[in-house]
Amino acid sequence: MIIGIESSCDESALALFDPHTGLRGEWVHSQILKHQAYGGIVPDLASREHLENFPHILKELLDRHTPGKGDLLAVTSGPGLAGCLALGMSLARALSLARDLPVVGVNHLRGHAFSPFIDLHAADPATFAGRYADCLPHLGLIVSGGNTVLFSISAERELRVLANTVDDAAGEALDKGAKLLGMPYPGGPLIEKAARGGDPGAFDFPRAFPASGDLRFSFSGLKTSLRYTLEKLSDAELKGVLADLCASYQEAVVEALVRKTRQVLKQGSWRSLGLSGGVANNQRLRESFSRLGSRLRLPVYIAEPRHTGDNAAMIAFAAFIDRPGCRENPPAFEPSWELA
Repeated sequence: MIIGIESSCDESALALFDPHTGLRGEWVHSQILKHQAYGGIVPDLASREHLENFPHILKELLDRHTPGKGDLLAVTSGPGLAGCLALGMSLARALSLARDLPVVGVNHLRGHAFSPFIDLHAADPATFAGRYADCLPHLGLIVSGGNTVLFSISAERELRVLANTVDDAAGEALDKGAKLLGMPYPGGPLIEKAARGGDPGAFDFPRAFPASGDLRFSFSGLKTSLRYTLEKLSDAELKGVLADLCASYQEAVVEALVRKTRQVLKQGSWRSLGLSGGVANNQRLRESFSRLGSRLRLPVYIAEPRHTGDNAAMIAFAAFIDRPGCRENPPAFEPSWELA
């Protein structure tokens, strides 16, 4: 069994993963309500909440499974908030000493990169290694509040970053756009809700780096454009065009993500497409990626909603997928996302 531990930000999460049968349990304590009053994550508060919540969800895991010989502890080692990461790693170290279990550190973004394949494993664990190999080379997109990364997994199982954001992440742009509109944190889902029924072409928001040879993302200009647009609208006018405004703003984010992904797809030979990270829960983005894969006749793997945000299942699964047998030469579990 692999016990996953995730504490990179504001979710205290544990998971129990059996390589032979799949996920046996997941436990997550979210702190969103605690941080809403501050309009974002407060690092010290997040650390204290981990200290408070981990004992409770650990008891639930131990009621399900008694760790013993042959088990492995997989803990998020970065990137993330230093104090929050320290709490998760301290828990892993304590369990390791108490139960004599080995510990591996797992890169948080590596967990997101592999999360779309969790369901592929669950469908038939016995044949997963072969079916995963058939998906490679794979092009994946991680979209979250802190990261926007387009990456590849080669036939040799090597991960390589192809495009990154030069400023704001896509999720940050959605949350800050919502804040400009007077919406509470986290605002991304509220933008999506307000956009329903709106016209995505009503407002002309910018899309940065449109050239196919420019493998970069940028969303700071989009956010600035929204601020200037709002300065021209009265409260009454804003109320009348809110759905169109949110739909157009959301579309600018989604189109920028899909366009750059499509450009990279056309430049190489790929066998599958993936989408993960917290913003992957956005229905407009999920539908756009599915359509992109259909047009290019590529299988599309999108992380399940419960595995799009920070979760321990993806950390346990990343430790599994990098093990000998699924990968001939497993890499070191680096503390930060690095170019292959």
